[in-house]
Amino acid sequence: MFSQFKNIDTAFSHIKRFSLFLIVACVLVSGFAIYKSFAMVTEIAGKVYILANGKALEAFSAERKDNIGVEIRDHVKMFHYWFFSLDPDEKVIARNIGLALNLADESAKKSYDNLKEQGYYTNLISANISQEITVDSVQLDLDEYPYRFKCFARQRLIRSSSTLSRKLVTQGYLRNVARSDNNPHGFLIQRWETVFNEDILKP
Repeated sequence: MFSQFKNIDTAFSHIKRFSLFLIVACVLVSGFAIYKSFAMVTEIAGKVYILANGKALEAFSAERKDNIGVEIRDHVKMFHYWFFSLDPDEKVIARNIGLALNLADESAKKSYDNLKEQGYYTNLISANISQEITVDSVQLDLDEYPYRFKCFARQRLIRSSSTLSRKLVTQGYLRNVARSDNNPHGFLIQRWETVFNEDILKP
């Protein structure tokens, strides 16, 4: 009879240990599941899906400071592209210059006015010259605001008989403005000036 009580006591002790182990295991599994759920929700919150032409494209949200260098470089490149990509057509010139001036302040407008007064655009049209630009690099100083930049580029003046290459270096500053369709990056170039613009002599 006493041996039966002893067996029952031993069995109860085993069940008690097993129950405690099961409870601890359940708490650990539940905690891990909650942690992973929060991690997954946080990860999903950083993703955006865009529907384009019937296809779902994944986009990622990020703080502006994470991509500010990329955005500034693209802003500077687009400004120079619109300002210096010209064809011998008044409407093309007016359209491209208008797009460029949306990205900069009155310093760019003054440069445009000076070139216009000097007959630069009239010469392009009369001589049937197309102008292209390739931006090689954009140096940035993001330690101080407004952000300073220096742009290194090459120009090509294409005539029917020849092509002239020029080296172009410009510099200026950028400040934050509201984003819009005309200014998607939300920057405005200010105090823009040409530092160097000379023909590249062929050897």
